[in-house]
Amino acid sequence: MCSLFENGPCKVNNWASGTVPNPYSWNTKANLLYIDQPAGVGFSTGAENDKDEEGVAADMYAFLQGFFKAHPELADNKFFVVGESYGGHYAPATAHGIWQRNQAPAAGDIKINLAGLAVGNGLTDPEIQYQYYPEMAYTQAIKEIGHATVSESTYQSMKEAVPGCIKLIQQCQTDHSTCSTAQFVCNQALTSPYYATGLNPYDISEPCRVPGLCYNFTNVNQWLNSASTQATLGVSGKWESCNYQVNSDFSADWMRNYQQDVPPLLGDNIPVLIYAGDYDFICNWLGNQAWTLALDWSGKSAFNAATPSTWAVNGAAAGEVRSAGGFHFLRVYKAGHMVPHDQPQAALQMLDTFISGGKF
Repeated sequence: MCSLFENGPCKVNNWASGTVPNPYSWNTKANLLYIDQPAGVGFSTGAENDKDEEGVAADMYAFLQGFFKAHPELADNKFFVVGESYGGHYAPATAHGIWQRNQAPAAGDIKINLAGLAVGNGLTDPEIQYQYYPEMAYTQAIKEIGHATVSESTYQSMKEAVPGCIKLIQQCQTDHSTCSTAQFVCNQALTSPYYATGLNPYDISEPCRVPGLCYNFTNVNQWLNSASTQATLGVSGKWESCNYQVNSDFSADWMRNYQQDVPPLLGDNIPVLIYAGDYDFICNWLGNQAWTLALDWSGKSAFNAATPSTWAVNGAAAGEVRSAGGFHFLRVYKAGHMVPHDQPQAALQMLDTFISGGKF
């Protein structure tokens, strides 16, 4: 979905009869490799579905070994791992898995030229991020869009639920049997009140226009489910925007923290970019900023002491960025959960700056 709705080379036309070019596609700056994972997502298949990031990282590494062996002309290229949303789990785990295996590649393995990690509006450190749902729904919403998204009494109830929720998330880190309970309890208390407003959880500035994922993906679904498209792609099966069986399979993974996979990368001079559109509720910028500030790594003091600076695109303020030691946190103005969709020009410049080693 990301490739056809956000940053891919083309988008499906309104009639689902074909595609049109995307002038802000990320492939204008880099070779793109989209991977539907874990098995069961998109058109991907596998003998056994993953249920945690250990499985995801191992399968991704196996896939990449196969890909680079089939395309040795690309093996020396810089390789960046980029994820969005639940990619806040997938991408750090995948990048760390590559980094770890690169230390002592198995016989016959290709050393992958890991050059960076980027995550957009991701869920990476639930223990910290879940604390910021009340503020995003109320005080920050007033600053962002001029009014709160929930009532003051609901806001107070959400705040009161935070300590109990965080305690459950902490238990989940050492006792994975409690993770599903933590997910249910915390979401009931801290995200369900927002969903009840009828607003889009991916963009606090607008209503949820289509039940479910809130965006109209009808044209994309029709095009991907057409016989001609599937024949061209060499795939078969029913395309769905979201696989709820895979979602359920990861119920014990949702509340686990994966920020600990980032410091080894930074310690090896592999740059990391965490970016977030500031209209998103569900993986909001407040929580993402908080976990980057709390991250325990060698450059923590310098990063926390760094003053956020204005990030401009074509001479206009498009966000603000904090950087130190190869670690960047970028808040993107007036973008929701899907930054490349909401601010495509800014997203393309962001990518170009990051992969080229430029200064934000």
